[in-house]
Amino acid sequence: MTGYDPRDPQDFAGRHVTVAGLGVSGVPAARALAGLGARVTVVNGSDGERERAQAAELAELGVTVRLGDGETLPEGTDVVVTSPGWKPTSPLFLAAAEAGVPVWGDVELAWRLRGPDAAPWLAVTGTNGKTTTVRMLASILSAAGLRTAAVGNIGVPLVDVVLGEGRAEGTTYDVLAVELSSYQLHWAPSVRAHSAVVLNLAPDHLDWHGSMTAYAADKGRIYEGNAVACVYNVADPATEDLVRAADVEEGCRAIGFTLGTPGPSQVGVVDGILVDRAFVENRQQQAQELAEIADVAPASGKPAPHNVANALAAAALARAFGVPAAAVREGLRSFHPDPHRIQHVADVAGVSYVDDSKATNTHAAEASLAAYENIVWIAGGLAKGATFDELVRTAAGRLRAVVLIGADRALIREALERHAPDVPVVDLARTDTGAMSEAVREAARLAEAGDTVLLAPACASMDMFVNYNKRGEAFADAVGELAAAGH
Repeated sequence: MTGYDPRDPQDFAGRHVTVAGLGVSGVPAARALAGLGARVTVVNGSDGERERAQAAELAELGVTVRLGDGETLPEGTDVVVTSPGWKPTSPLFLAAAEAGVPVWGDVELAWRLRGPDAAPWLAVTGTNGKTTTVRMLASILSAAGLRTAAVGNIGVPLVDVVLGEGRAEGTTYDVLAVELSSYQLHWAPSVRAHSAVVLNLAPDHLDWHGSMTAYAADKGRIYEGNAVACVYNVADPATEDLVRAADVEEGCRAIGFTLGTPGPSQVGVVDGILVDRAFVENRQQQAQELAEIADVAPASGKPAPHNVANALAAAALARAFGVPAAAVREGLRSFHPDPHRIQHVADVAGVSYVDDSKATNTHAAEASLAAYENIVWIAGGLAKGATFDELVRTAAGRLRAVVLIGADRALIREALERHAPDVPVVDLARTDTGAMSEAVREAARLAEAGDTVLLAPACASMDMFVNYNKRGEAFADAVGELAAAGH
């Protein structure tokens, strides 16, 4: 696309754009490009009933959809726009590289379609906590009276947002809270955020990225070109390393967040108070109270430490944008966590039941397990290549018992045998969805008053459930059955 002007949407007119994949981001991208006059071809490997229905809708807009072949590059393609999940090693992208055709992600496309007065982005990534943090951030920004939205990997396509779809006529955003995955960042070389945070780094999606080094590098792209603040996790030095490696605008600052007492240019916690020593006049001697730990929406009782960390990260980004301290407190108080994220379900016979089905990897499960004492842990599913020794070693002292489910439960059982040999383990061989009811009954049998039965699987759900939401719903249903039975 020689001479392409990224600030002129009309420049797409007549260009041949290939969109890789139907789905949450692919369909909006195809629809938007067709509206800008591009000749759009969508390629998709699967050819099912759902895909055919989507193809029929897009055909009415003049979009060509090729089902059953996602590997061949359509002749004459000027640029490929990909959905996040497609691996960089896909034959389509290898063919594009050989032909000198650029590959953009949906986020890159959205960035290039922004107008000259577009809202700045406050961007969030990390292995865990992205969605909670970006929604906390949006709540704080709204409390400050700013027109904002939580968008991106949270499930709201950025292409639709920047083109104004779904907004009242004449309204604009002041700022956007943007969740970005490592997949999206890999294909987004031009994105330049106002301020950004990498919450944490732990091995995840290595089958896609190829190595931990490549995964971290893609996460680190979020800092490139930051204008005001690069926010990092003091407890995770790898995130600060990414800040050091980033090429940012002159004057952009490194801001740390910590669950401990903050130093200058950090936000942290002092005697149960969230405080700011980064965006005050005298960072060496002054601190600004932002909120109390009790203001961080708890699932039950005391908020989990990782949610306090998420709140601090959100507060740092908001303060970087000039939000007053009072709005941080108000925004955190009005925020309500999404379901299946360390969500208290019920108390039955003095035992607390907590659903953290969203804990689909070991890093998330470790944070969840750290939030409770005396745990009966329900775990297992698809391991995605993970190992569990460090997780079990860290949590061993908190475990009263463990109930294992899912295809790769043996990997967790073996880690328990090595690092927590005295902890009782129930290994459920059945892998149908009804296994959750049995798992909850077994957990109830093993639990004592004051314990927490915690669903924090440390694994993906697709061996038994459609997604982690359905797994969490099955857990909640099983707890409801337990309560109804009078246990």
